[in-house]
Amino acid sequence: EAPLVESGGGSVQPGGSLRLSCSAPGFSLDDYALGWFRQAPGKEREGVACIRSGSYSRHYADSVKGRFIISSDNAKNIVYLQMNSLKPEDTAVYYCGAGVCYSSGKADYDYRGQGTQVTVSS
Repeated sequence: EAPLVESGGGSVQPGGSLRLSCSAPGFSLDDYALGWFRQAPGKEREGVACIRSGSYSRHYADSVKGRFIISSDNAKNIVYLQMNSLKPEDTAVYYCGAGVCYSSGKADYDYRGQGTQVTVSS
């Protein structure tokens, strides 16, 4: 069983919104960065957004800045990804992970979930 569990994926038209959730029991933001990355067919894995442990600072990839918002419920160990103004190029499997977050929005994840599909198409 994956240590983190994503939910909230689906299909949406361009310009629409989706909110992803990740349950991360046992992964406190005091000890681990939490964040999201995505994998599209034929493309390299891309770090999307992450929250640094300790400082709780949030960092985004340039491709999603101004459109995606990462947030967390620290008491419940849940991290969210609000995705607005979605584009077809956002189509991918989205994974949440726990590890180390960098200012570019990329991260090294030691643990991850099984992923949730996001499809943006008209």
